[in-house]
Amino acid sequence: MKQIHATEREQFVKLFREQAIDQLEERLVVLDAFLLTEEHVTCDDLATYLRDQGYDFTGPFISETLELMSHFGFAQKNRFQNGTQHYEHRHLGQHHDHMICTKCGGIVEFENRQLEELQQRIARDYGFYMLQHQMEIYGICAPCQAERARSMPLVLAKQGELLVIKKLIGGNSARLRLMSMGLRVGDQIEILTNAGKGQMVVVAENQRYVLGRGLAQKIIVEQMIP
Repeated sequence: MKQIHATEREQFVKLFREQAIDQLEERLVVLDAFLLTEEHVTCDDLATYLRDQGYDFTGPFISETLELMSHFGFAQKNRFQNGTQHYEHRHLGQHHDHMICTKCGGIVEFENRQLEELQQRIARDYGFYMLQHQMEIYGICAPCQAERARSMPLVLAKQGELLVIKKLIGGNSARLRLMSMGLRVGDQIEILTNAGKGQMVVVAENQRYVLGRGLAQKIIVEQMIP
């Protein structure tokens, strides 16, 4: 076990004993499993890992232990855009930010000293005393980009993407309808909303357009690299 994890374990035992937290030995097993992970985990992820190791802890017990770990500063809770609660290590004196892939849900941690200093300087410029902060960058990770076709129907685009219209397909009525709305080949568009069902909203030339999924299927787009 890494030295930092051994230190975390010692502090965990000390604090939980001082606070008279029950089932210390069982909770220590949960902590050890959590410290062995080097990624963001959900309660279900941890329950599956522990079950595979032969432990039969209930979901509520694991969830309660994770909440205690968060309360005492051993874990950090994150609820990213998909709404699922994730837990990660919270090592003292360390800070990092996140990039989240909107396609596969993968989470990449990164540290950038210049970015940290810039955020502190911006806060000072506004007379703001910064207590804590967290940056989340949403996009599409390199592996998902590699798997993705260069051209695709607009309906598959993700919220926030910058795209260019390459082709309008379908019958004459669909093409005429899109052109009458003001959307043409060569237009640059941004996806404002796309929940994966129902209507989606895009913007082109500072105008919002509401499209049904059938119509969006007939617009072929390519990604723009900012």
